[in-house]
Amino acid sequence: MALTPKENYLRMLRHEPYEYVPSMMEPYMTGVTDELLTPQMAPDGPIVTGLGVTYVGSPDNGFGAMPQPGNVLLDDISKWRDVVRLPDLSRRDKAAYYKERSKHVDRTQTAVVTDGGDYFLTLVSLMGFEGALLAMHEDPEEVIALLTHISTFYVEVMKDIFYHVKPDVYILMDDDCAYRAPFFSLEMYREIFKPFHKLHADIALENGAFINRHDCGKSEQYIDDWLELGVREWNPAQISNDCKRIKREYCGRLVLSGCWDSQGELGSKFVDKQKLKDALVEYVDTFAPGGDFTFSAMAGGMGDTSPEAEERREIVREFFFDYARSKIPY
Repeated sequence: MALTPKENYLRMLRHEPYEYVPSMMEPYMTGVTDELLTPQMAPDGPIVTGLGVTYVGSPDNGFGAMPQPGNVLLDDISKWRDVVRLPDLSRRDKAAYYKERSKHVDRTQTAVVTDGGDYFLTLVSLMGFEGALLAMHEDPEEVIALLTHISTFYVEVMKDIFYHVKPDVYILMDDDCAYRAPFFSLEMYREIFKPFHKLHADIALENGAFINRHDCGKSEQYIDDWLELGVREWNPAQISNDCKRIKREYCGRLVLSGCWDSQGELGSKFVDKQKLKDALVEYVDTFAPGGDFTFSAMAGGMGDTSPEAEERREIVREFFFDYARSKIPY
């Protein structure tokens, strides 16, 4: 009997035999989020989080949510007690709220995922990028005190989601690297942020969920620390990392969701069509063998409705179903 996209994906995360390479071309996960937490997208205008941070989107970045430029809430880390207020969740009808938030999920076909744990990005959202990095270097104790305070809110929401929604996968979200280099040292990660990531990872594991680590950029230096936390999957595993080496060394322990040059020529709507097709074959033939890989190729850009973009996206889609999906992972 053919596996559903959900079961095929979960078998991969369990390191059990599965039937085909997963891909969001055939969705295997559906997200359930809390509107008080950091949004991923902001296509319909400003969004204000439970911490009072305003996020906006733009067509230039596919409407990905970003802190509103120039809106710095905390300009002095020592003043955070006077500025940062946590929302009161005591009057919330949590059962009704999460029932409404998850009513779109077909649990027979897709795994339920939720996300959180974005402590570095939260600090940046409050202080701005430069302010956050300066605070981490000049007064790490106060940074940790602030994040400890915020964690009481983040953890309460996480526990509520797990109680009412029972997600299969927890995406630990925290972008702490540029495309070619981390924003800070491994030692600083371990001192400031890893304890909070462990807090969230432990809750996920205690509730039987798998952990998917979202970290853009050159973040391979963190892989061993992620594995200590119980991480099973990494997205988007951008090619500024040595993805071929990582596949060789960590196959059987870490699923790679990515490894495609989505930001370079291959992700462009102007890429030569034959070059795109040849690259897709090389991509799948390189990373699919041995398993622990999800097909994540894309071309044409997000939200671009031009004929060129649509044509490239259709090439990728057809390739997945005609070639990649039939590629036996073992």
